[in-house]
Amino acid sequence: MHYQTQHWGSYNLPTSVIVDDPLERIGRLASENAVVIFSISTCCMCHVVKRLFCGMGVNPTVYELDEDPRGKEMEKALMGLLGSSSAVPVVFIGGKLVGAMDRVMASHINGTLVPLLKEAGALWL
Repeated sequence: MHYQTQHWGSYNLPTSVIVDDPLERIGRLASENAVVIFSISTCCMCHVVKRLFCGMGVNPTVYELDEDPRGKEMEKALMGLLGSSSAVPVVFIGGKLVGAMDRVMASHINGTLVPLLKEAGALWL
Protein backbone atom coordinates (compact mmCIF):
# COMPACT_ATOMS: atom_id res chain seq x y z
CA MET A 1 0.00 0.00 0.00
CA HIS A 2 1.11 3.48 -0.72
CA TYR A 3 0.16 5.83 2.10
CA GLN A 4 0.02 9.53 1.42
CA THR A 5 1.49 11.16 4.49
CA GLN A 6 2.29 14.65 3.30
CA HIS A 7 0.40 17.44 4.98
CA TRP A 8 -1.64 18.93 2.15
CA GLY A 9 -2.29 22.20 3.93
CA SER A 10 1.37 23.05 4.52
CA TYR A 11 2.74 26.46 3.66
CA ASN A 12 4.87 24.98 0.85
CA LEU A 13 1.90 24.19 -1.38
CA PRO A 14 0.58 26.60 -4.00
CA THR A 15 -2.46 28.63 -2.94
CA SER A 16 -4.69 26.92 -5.52
CA VAL A 17 -4.14 23.60 -3.77
CA ILE A 18 -4.90 25.03 -0.34
CA VAL A 19 -8.15 26.86 -1.11
CA ASP A 20 -9.87 24.36 -3.40
CA ASP A 21 -13.21 22.76 -2.69
CA PRO A 22 -13.06 19.42 -0.80
CA LEU A 23 -14.99 17.62 -3.58
CA GLU A 24 -12.61 18.97 -6.22
CA ARG A 25 -9.69 17.83 -4.12
CA ILE A 26 -11.18 14.36 -3.70
CA GLY A 27 -11.73 14.11 -7.45
CA ARG A 28 -8.19 15.23 -8.20
CA LEU A 29 -6.64 12.80 -5.69
CA ALA A 30 -8.88 9.95 -6.85
CA SER A 31 -7.80 10.40 -10.46
CA GLU A 32 -4.06 10.41 -9.76
CA ASN A 33 -3.74 6.64 -9.15
CA ALA A 34 -5.40 3.44 -10.32
CA VAL A 35 -6.86 2.58 -6.90
CA VAL A 36 -7.43 5.20 -4.22
CA ILE A 37 -8.87 4.56 -0.78
CA PHE A 38 -9.98 7.33 1.55
CA SER A 39 -9.63 5.93 5.04
CA ILE A 40 -9.30 6.64 8.73
CA SER A 41 -6.33 4.90 10.33
CA THR A 42 -8.33 3.46 13.26
CA CYS A 43 -11.31 2.24 11.20
CA CYS A 44 -11.65 -1.55 11.12
CA MET A 45 -13.70 -1.54 7.88
CA CYS A 46 -11.01 0.57 6.24
CA HIS A 47 -8.45 -2.00 7.31
CA VAL A 48 -10.54 -4.80 5.75
CA VAL A 49 -10.80 -2.98 2.41
CA LYS A 50 -7.07 -2.22 2.36
CA ARG A 51 -6.28 -5.88 3.14
CA LEU A 52 -8.66 -7.05 0.39
CA PHE A 53 -6.83 -5.06 -2.26
CA CYS A 54 -3.38 -5.99 -0.99
CA GLY A 55 -4.42 -9.65 -0.92
CA MET A 56 -5.41 -9.37 -4.57
CA GLY A 57 -1.98 -7.97 -5.46
CA VAL A 58 -3.19 -4.39 -5.83
CA ASN A 59 -1.15 -1.54 -4.38
CA PRO A 60 -3.76 1.10 -3.47
CA THR A 61 -2.95 4.69 -2.65
CA VAL A 62 -4.42 5.38 0.77
CA TYR A 63 -5.33 8.80 2.13
CA GLU A 64 -5.78 8.66 5.90
CA LEU A 65 -8.19 11.50 6.58
CA ASP A 66 -7.45 11.60 10.31
CA GLU A 67 -3.83 12.45 9.48
CA ASP A 68 -4.73 15.32 7.14
CA PRO A 69 -5.33 18.83 8.52
CA ARG A 70 -8.30 19.17 6.13
CA GLY A 71 -9.47 15.60 6.57
CA LYS A 72 -12.71 16.56 8.36
CA GLU A 73 -13.76 18.70 5.38
CA MET A 74 -13.03 15.83 3.02
CA GLU A 75 -14.86 13.38 5.29
CA LYS A 76 -18.00 15.58 5.18
CA ALA A 77 -17.73 15.85 1.40
CA LEU A 78 -17.43 12.06 1.08
CA MET A 79 -20.53 11.59 3.29
CA GLY A 80 -22.43 13.90 0.95
CA LEU A 81 -21.10 12.08 -2.11
CA LEU A 82 -22.17 8.70 -0.73
CA GLY A 83 -25.37 9.95 0.85
CA SER A 84 -24.52 8.16 4.07
CA SER A 85 -23.59 8.89 7.66
CA SER A 86 -20.32 6.99 7.33
CA ALA A 87 -17.66 8.51 5.11
CA VAL A 88 -15.03 5.78 5.07
CA PRO A 89 -13.78 3.64 3.53
CA VAL A 90 -14.41 5.09 0.09
CA VAL A 91 -12.81 3.47 -2.93
CA PHE A 92 -12.13 4.94 -6.36
CA ILE A 93 -10.87 2.75 -9.21
CA GLY A 94 -9.64 4.38 -12.39
CA GLY A 95 -10.79 7.74 -11.05
CA LYS A 96 -14.38 6.51 -10.75
CA LEU A 97 -16.26 6.15 -7.48
CA VAL A 98 -16.89 2.50 -6.62
CA GLY A 99 -18.30 3.29 -3.21
CA ALA A 100 -18.02 2.21 0.37
CA MET A 101 -17.29 -1.19 1.88
CA ASP A 102 -20.64 -2.72 0.87
CA ARG A 103 -20.23 -1.82 -2.82
CA VAL A 104 -16.62 -3.00 -2.93
CA MET A 105 -17.47 -6.34 -1.31
CA ALA A 106 -20.52 -6.83 -3.56
CA SER A 107 -18.34 -6.15 -6.62
CA HIS A 108 -15.77 -8.62 -5.34
CA ILE A 109 -18.37 -11.33 -4.71
CA ASN A 110 -20.22 -10.88 -8.02
CA GLY A 111 -16.97 -10.90 -10.02
CA THR A 112 -16.99 -7.33 -11.32
CA LEU A 113 -14.13 -6.02 -9.17
CA VAL A 114 -11.27 -7.77 -10.99
CA PRO A 115 -12.31 -6.47 -14.44
CA LEU A 116 -12.50 -2.93 -13.00
CA LEU A 117 -9.01 -3.31 -11.57
CA LYS A 118 -7.66 -4.66 -14.86
CA GLU A 119 -9.25 -1.84 -16.83
CA ALA A 120 -7.67 0.72 -14.49
CA GLY A 121 -4.26 -0.91 -14.82
CA ALA A 122 -4.10 -2.02 -11.18
CA LEU A 123 -3.99 -5.75 -12.07
CA TRP A 124 -2.29 -7.42 -15.00
CA LEU A 125 -3.28 -11.06 -14.60
